[in-house]
Amino acid sequence: MAYTYILLCADRTLYVGSTTDLERRISEHRVGLGSEYTRHRLPVELVWYEQYDNVDHAFTRENRSRTGAAPNGSRSSRVASAISRGSRTRRRPRTIDDHRE
Repeated sequence: MAYTYILLCADRTLYVGSTTDLERRISEHRVGLGSEYTRHRLPVELVWYEQYDNVDHAFTRENRSRTGAAPNGSRSSRVASAISRGSRTRRRPRTIDDHRE
């Protein structure tokens, strides 16, 4: 399994990522080991993720979410636009609590 996810950072910015191990990756972000971007914006909160059957789909979704066009051009609008477009492999949006069940 692979995942595309969105984190809400302490400064209210959004971070989009993908991984094959969601719990491990979120834990890394939370202790400052996830990425240079999130390291300086702790704490972070997982606000959304999608699950995919293969890594290529998750990576494509991550990139599409980062570069999606939006009328006002803001990053949060681009991410929201990418989420609303969906994909063939889209499943219902989930939170980390759903993942643990």
